[in-house]
Amino acid sequence: MIQDKHSNYDTDVFTGTIAATENITGKTYTAGDDKESIAFRVIADHIRAIAFTIADGQLPSNTGAGYVIRRILRRAVRYYYSYLGCKQPLLFQLMPVLAKQFENVFPELNKQLDFVTRVVKEEEDAFMRTLDRGLSLFDEGLLKIDMFKSLDGVQLVKEGKIEQAHILPGRIAFELYDTFGFPLDLTRLIAAERNLTIDEAGFNKEMQAQKNRSRAAAVLDTEDWQVLSNDAQSKFLGYDFLETQSKVIKYRKVKAKGKESYQLVLDNTPFYAESGGQVGDTGILSFDGEMAEVTDTKKEGDLIIQFTDKLPTNITAVVSAKVNSSRRSSIAIHHSATHLLHAALRKVLGTHVAQKGSLVNEAHLRFDFSHFSKVTEEEIKKIEALVNEKIRENIPVVIKQLPKEEALQLGAMALFGEKYGDVVRVVIIDPNYSVELCGGTHVGATGELGLFKIKQETAVAAGVRRIEAISGSAAEHYINDQLQQIQDIRTQLKNPVALSKAIEDLLEDNAELKKRVEHLEDRMLVGVRNELLHKDEIINGVTFVGDIVTVSNADALKKLCFELKNHLHDYLVVICANIGGKPFVAIGIADTVVKAKNLDAGKIIKELVAPLIKGGGGGQKNLATAGGQDAGNLQAVIEKVKSLL
Repeated sequence: MIQDKHSNYDTDVFTGTIAATENITGKTYTAGDDKESIAFRVIADHIRAIAFTIADGQLPSNTGAGYVIRRILRRAVRYYYSYLGCKQPLLFQLMPVLAKQFENVFPELNKQLDFVTRVVKEEEDAFMRTLDRGLSLFDEGLLKIDMFKSLDGVQLVKEGKIEQAHILPGRIAFELYDTFGFPLDLTRLIAAERNLTIDEAGFNKEMQAQKNRSRAAAVLDTEDWQVLSNDAQSKFLGYDFLETQSKVIKYRKVKAKGKESYQLVLDNTPFYAESGGQVGDTGILSFDGEMAEVTDTKKEGDLIIQFTDKLPTNITAVVSAKVNSSRRSSIAIHHSATHLLHAALRKVLGTHVAQKGSLVNEAHLRFDFSHFSKVTEEEIKKIEALVNEKIRENIPVVIKQLPKEEALQLGAMALFGEKYGDVVRVVIIDPNYSVELCGGTHVGATGELGLFKIKQETAVAAGVRRIEAISGSAAEHYINDQLQQIQDIRTQLKNPVALSKAIEDLLEDNAELKKRVEHLEDRMLVGVRNELLHKDEIINGVTFVGDIVTVSNADALKKLCFELKNHLHDYLVVICANIGGKPFVAIGIADTVVKAKNLDAGKIIKELVAPLIKGGGGGQKNLATAGGQDAGNLQAVIEKVKSLL
């Protein structure tokens, strides 16, 4: 017994969170076995795992540890959504309570309170939208229309509710998982509330079918290794050398999508294998003068594997292995630039910034990082300025092998979830600026980067942003291209003194011309409308107007339908146009005709018009439109619609 309580949830570890949840929801926790009480306990328990893990650097995602956090968070949302009647994000409101409670035990949460709160709120918002769509699929879509068509022909829905237990088909459960991200346990929970059981065998069948499709798309037929040396090991020398003399110790043939290639393992290799976001090296293997191009380098366990499109005649010959040095140099530039960028982000945006993924190749760098909002233009400028300042300082890039604990004491940043040995490789670019654990290749000094430029900043996921940037000659080429585009614009505008002002004037002139064109089109439509009114005919008490008109855009057909509506009673209108070689159709029907003749413009468009013009469309009962590919049947469209009367 703790604190004279019989339940953990009655101790002060949980009571503060439960009390805050009571205030937010207006519900009272009774500590019973009812669903409301269970919901309180689920929230109090789950919120700690969510908050502490995000503060520790792991963001919700669709893979790995991040997926576990997302599942935990969504389960808590599901409980307060269903059992506490709370339809707005709740968990993020509990963060200040939790941070205050554990400020001495886990101060990191208090330090990153704003960041963690924003991440949780974004996750809640996103999942509640998903939840609404998924529940709609249950209650209004597949559950009513699809499921009961195939279940014994028995209708079990009355006033939107299920009256007795039945089975939810596995393919629907799988669609909820595949389309809406509902894990099976969540679907099981929702189904149980609706007195349903799930065809889990059917779900598993659909899941396996998807896996089989994925495997088929990525099938790789790999032959057995041909071993030439049992004792030799694959040793990487590429930090110090770009060319080595080696021997092949094993090789194999692989086939993917009908194309054959080969994988070679050397006893000594200068080729860097793809890892840590850095792409693998390319280059040349020379066997007694016979060349084999290395197209990629990857790791498989401790093996460094060179990929080639051919196998040399004399596989046992001494190999001259040579890395593409210019490509490696560009990759190293972008990798060092990534470290400078990471440090700059932490200084400009805050120490909550942590690496969430990266790609480093010869053309550019891509860096994903934790941050709760869009990086502003002003912040982008500060980040660029700081990185370029460090480049101009020409700081030596110092690389050391250190015990992991010593490296961490230096302030080296380690990636959450990464495994490190007892001895680690530390890349230091000014001990007061950037110290990171890294196995990649780097420049000797920051001055080799020349220039750094951010190309774009975008969102990747809740709480994760992405920056794409370039450095070295890639940045130089990019700047020159941008300047050339500006010069081309200047030339087209006859070299104005103030370019921005000239563009503003051009946009204003364009807007004014658009208004004039719209005015002229409106006047033209009045003339077309008047012509159509003279072509009306009465068929079984309904005024019918059908014609092919000349207009500049499809919206004009809608406008004509509205215009005719103001001048006709009990009408059916079908107006067609050939615009740029493509057919467009609009159908308007008076509400009185819709009821009296049981006509539906949207249905007519889909069932009668779309097949004739080889297109598609839709709309409401009294107004619908379509577009297509075959403009030769517009007169047939008019006759077909006319025949409905």
